[in-house]
Amino acid sequence: MILVTGATGVSGSLIIREFARQNAQVRALVRNSAKVRAIEAFPTVEVVEGNMLQPETLGAALDNVDRVLMISSAGERMLETQCTFIDSARKAGVRHIVKLSGRGAGVGSNIKPFRTVRLHNEVEQYLEGSGLAWTHLRPSQFMQFYFPGATAMNLTANMLSLPMENARLAPVDIEDIAKIAFALLHSEGHEGKSYEITGPEALTMAEVAKQISQVTGRTVEYVNITLEEYRRAMLAVGAPPERADGFVELWSDRRRGNAESKVDLGTHETFGVHPTTFAEFVHRTAAVFRGESMP
Repeated sequence: MILVTGATGVSGSLIIREFARQNAQVRALVRNSAKVRAIEAFPTVEVVEGNMLQPETLGAALDNVDRVLMISSAGERMLETQCTFIDSARKAGVRHIVKLSGRGAGVGSNIKPFRTVRLHNEVEQYLEGSGLAWTHLRPSQFMQFYFPGATAMNLTANMLSLPMENARLAPVDIEDIAKIAFALLHSEGHEGKSYEITGPEALTMAEVAKQISQVTGRTVEYVNITLEEYRRAMLAVGAPPERADGFVELWSDRRRGNAESKVDLGTHETFGVHPTTFAEFVHRTAAVFRGESMP
């Protein structure tokens, strides 16, 4: 049995849908089954309640599980949550954990990326020392980030407002990650390996805005704001100061041309997955960008 944790999040839910498309059995770990009617409707998906931070709730979820795709929120407790879950999985007899990590998490100690990547790196090290077989999937920024309203200051009022200057990113479609994860979990020989994942293009924010405009017919302008303007905007919509500071650290890191700016399609090629371009992504989700439907 394969278990996917974090099954109600953006990444987890799309990965569960890939299992459903492939008519493949999978178990989905959720904290509240009342919120997962959409995935419960899939006949090959078994939904089980449990909390990754509470080992006593994971008996049914981990029963007879061989492989786990481990996903959780990238919040302040990610390190504690995932390390606690790794311990529970080991005790339950799980053989192999695939961790959905972040681009750049495997950098050397002389590089200091932003805090979420540092936390991913700490979890990776803990997993590698756990005695379990492990694999790391390290995607770059998600294309779904650019959906209207996805964060406090991205696409709103026909403006893409971000403190990115002219730096480039190579965002990846989560649908690509889902296909890669499915293929990995259903094949052998990936233990002890790390797979970097990006989209096929390194784009400036001005190019992102232009492509959204061209596909949707909606004029979108990139507005290069300052890091402090971004922080104040997040605080104004009620974001906790530590979250606002974390995003400022993230954008500062990306403006320096970190790993997310470099295209790497090796993982797509390994698993036979077509790399979705940003234009293809916007075409597929144009109704969301036009505000006609929810993501």
